[in-house]
Amino acid sequence: MNRYEKILNNRVIVFGLLALAGWFVISESYLWWAQLSENAEQASDVALQENESGAGGESTASSSDASSTATDTLNNLAQQPTFEEVANVPDGEFNYGGSTTWAPLRKVLDPALMERFSAFQLQYTSPAPDSGRVAGSGTGIRMLLDGELDFSQSSRPLKEKERAEAKRQGNELKQVAVAIDGIAVAVNPSLGITGLTVTQLKQIYTGQVTNWRELGGPDLAILPYTRIAEDSGTVEFFTESVLDEEQYAPWTQFVENTTVGVRRVAENQGGIYYASAPEIVSQCLIKPLPLGEGGQFVAPYEPPYVETSDCPRYRNRLNAAAFQSGEYPLTRKLFVIVKENGEEEEQIGVAYANLMLTEEAKALIEGAGFVPLEE
Repeated sequence: MNRYEKILNNRVIVFGLLALAGWFVISESYLWWAQLSENAEQASDVALQENESGAGGESTASSSDASSTATDTLNNLAQQPTFEEVANVPDGEFNYGGSTTWAPLRKVLDPALMERFSAFQLQYTSPAPDSGRVAGSGTGIRMLLDGELDFSQSSRPLKEKERAEAKRQGNELKQVAVAIDGIAVAVNPSLGITGLTVTQLKQIYTGQVTNWRELGGPDLAILPYTRIAEDSGTVEFFTESVLDEEQYAPWTQFVENTTVGVRRVAENQGGIYYASAPEIVSQCLIKPLPLGEGGQFVAPYEPPYVETSDCPRYRNRLNAAAFQSGEYPLTRKLFVIVKENGEEEEQIGVAYANLMLTEEAKALIEGAGFVPLEE
């Protein structure tokens, strides 16, 4: 027997022993797994109670808040590989609305759905011009409660007062998490700041820090920008998770949308703005800023950083691994909000949620710059 035959025989023996050990572990674990399966439903009920009790309470900057449960308890949810395998997709024209964070996802998802289901027509519906409301998560939930929408999209969990109002109407609102998003912070590319802690971010927006020199940057006044707070899930998340419900500094400038916010930061070296990560990370005019604590910063983009001079030939891409693991400090989940009332709205909402949970939708979610849920 030559040297190579001996090596081959040794490998065969090792693989055989590993296979035998694996069979032993699986067989010994069977009874434990069976017992775990019997208790799964009870554990799920406990998780739901914890999720609902925290939906209107204090949020944190991690994924351990009320949005940590992947799905609310909702009848007829089922994960399928493709759109065609989703059952009970209704025919008709249906209205939905809500979060502006969902815009990149709507752009790729709606055409794909209507190509497969020609009779399933979805219409994004903004609030009436004379309503005094702007598009956003809170507005979409309000419109769903008022019967103006068949389902809504949200970038924050349901609040307890929203659930309570639905119950007063004889219905229930349920949330189904379908993707992971994060908040990214934009600064001027010439600023020279390598990163910020979440605490420093709070100090900027509450007015405790007013000059970039205090944070290791140039002697330059900080110009904080934010979207209008009313009905924006992103602003609500930031206010709760970063500012701890404290007031914005009086000199904070409010903009109507992210396009304007990015432009302001590009024009002003001292500017800073935050928004949904897919709206920030790939931009050529600004720099997405790494965030963290204790000097350990995590970038919202996938390293290495693509300089603005190389954009748009190359663009920064979302740091999906850091978002999925929770290593990036400001992550959240995106939800489909369903009115559970035993009527057509529930059928439509459940069908849309099931379509969003397919493997096919996960590819579109990733392509739109968000992170699909693993579970």
